[in-house]
Amino acid sequence: MLGLKLLTDPRWANVAESNLEEILTDHAWCEQKAASNAISLITQNCEYEDLVHELTAIAIEEMEHFQMVIDIIKERGYTLGRERKDDYVGRLMKFSKKDGSRNQAFIDRLLFAAMIEARSCERFRVLSKNLQDEKLAKFYHELMVSEANHYTTFLNFARKYTEGTDVDKRWQEWLTFEGELIQSYGTKEQIHG
Repeated sequence: MLGLKLLTDPRWANVAESNLEEILTDHAWCEQKAASNAISLITQNCEYEDLVHELTAIAIEEMEHFQMVIDIIKERGYTLGRERKDDYVGRLMKFSKKDGSRNQAFIDRLLFAAMIEARSCERFRVLSKNLQDEKLAKFYHELMVSEANHYTTFLNFARKYTEGTDVDKRWQEWLTFEGELIQSYGTKEQIHG
């Protein structure tokens, strides 16, 4: 369904589980950044009423996920660490086209968001299937479903609002780039690391 070129090695879940405080902190900040991204898209594209409505719901849901992760951190006696730089997301951002028309930049920003949601969904699946901690495994299964919905929302808006960009062709370029990029990741206690 996601079309990702390279799936995460299930052993990554062992890396994540070896330092739950770190993976949960990283995850919390990923949710906050996802909410901020949705708000930014709304701010820059408020003329699209359906997009404003849907992305407002996504921003709220992402902040609810942030709160859920914070609650898990607190419940387990961990501390929320400082926000981390997400190198994976930074490299995806550099792949985004910014030198074309306003519409091209908008479409690529939607595809950028879809890509992050797709990989997050895939990583949550790995956690849900491979964590020994049953409570966390169930939590990540529920979030996996949510991320899949966000992925399709962003991709569908890109298809709906394109003005001359072959969205499916550009999406394949994103998938190819991400497939090469992700080969450098999967060894750290980070959602995208």
